[in-house]
Amino acid sequence: MPTTKSIEELRASIDSVDMEILALLNRRANHVLEVGKIKARENKEFYVPEREQEVLKRLMDRNAGPFPNQALKSVFREIMSASLSLEKPLRIAFLGPVATFTHQACMQHFGLSGDFVPKKDIADVFDDVEKGRADFGVVPIENSTEGVVSHTLDKFVQSNLKIYSEVMLEISLALLNKTGKVSDIAKVCSHPHAIAQCKNWVKSNLPKALVIDVSSTALAAQMAAEDSSTAAIASIAAASLYDLRVIEKNIEDNSNNYTRFLVIGKNLANKTGRDKTSLMFAIKDAPGALLIMAAFYGVFAEMVRKERRQKAGLIDHIAALKQAEEEREQLIRQLREALASIKTLSGLLPICYSCKQIRDDKGYWNQIDTYVRDHTEAEFTHGICPACVTKLYPDYDPGESS
Repeated sequence: MPTTKSIEELRASIDSVDMEILALLNRRANHVLEVGKIKARENKEFYVPEREQEVLKRLMDRNAGPFPNQALKSVFREIMSASLSLEKPLRIAFLGPVATFTHQACMQHFGLSGDFVPKKDIADVFDDVEKGRADFGVVPIENSTEGVVSHTLDKFVQSNLKIYSEVMLEISLALLNKTGKVSDIAKVCSHPHAIAQCKNWVKSNLPKALVIDVSSTALAAQMAAEDSSTAAIASIAAASLYDLRVIEKNIEDNSNNYTRFLVIGKNLANKTGRDKTSLMFAIKDAPGALLIMAAFYGVFAEMVRKERRQKAGLIDHIAALKQAEEEREQLIRQLREALASIKTLSGLLPICYSCKQIRDDKGYWNQIDTYVRDHTEAEFTHGICPACVTKLYPDYDPGESS
């Protein structure tokens, strides 16, 4: 039924509701301050993300509308962010500068009330958290188009910091410049990943422009603000910060473009029952080194992802294994069982290239999933077991010379 109230009467009602919301927010804040005192007295963690997720889920489940759930989530994330700053302001180091996608991931996860500290590189983010200059750090780990961020993997191998949480951010890139005119563009600059994600669009629309790699999308925006002949591939947020014009939005070649960021800290988050566990390890560049992973195949049947790259003459094989909901204690138990079968693998075992069985030091061929044992100086060779010789080469006579 149409309302009989005038606009002025409805606005007066809205104003009255706003005052009620304000009173309730301050009432909530007083409760938060009391919780903060208890946490300080009992030396408990101030930031408890699983509690925030629990609150958001309960509110969205009970929301009858018409206020949309996504907006409700954003509103209450900011309420909880401001409330946390009353208890203890969080200091968060991130891969800067300001207005990068990592900065956006920080604000998406922690809200706007955190103390966000941009750092020059990923190593600085780890360093700040390790030395207590920041409570948490936020770093990129992988992009759906460009793959993993190897610098982050390097630091995890070297550091004792833990993965506290993760943030998935949809990446939407825009072409920005000072004038808003395509005809003014002689150079296009951005982070190499952003350029790669838009290479087809740039090739089609700016075939004569010089493409320049820089350290971040935000630096690209800053350069565009200082030079009218330069355009930046960056976020809409960067356009606002650096007073640039948006020439074209959503110029990424793949619209399904996401980057995963990790929140890092000194401690593990509390269990929620919906957790992920990541394992990373490095092994020497030796013949057959990837055979070490064979011991984990039974544990990590669902997903094994290998990243192989060359660095200073050493190939590091860093595996991120079992990104699935898993009880941490069960995972550790399974890992210990797998590791118990691998004492040392330095020069590795002969392996049949056909059936993948391993030949032990007594000449017997064994299944790889049931036999992985200690061999210190055995030379690795790709061989073939007698069963596969008979199967694949029925006419072969081992007595004949080749």
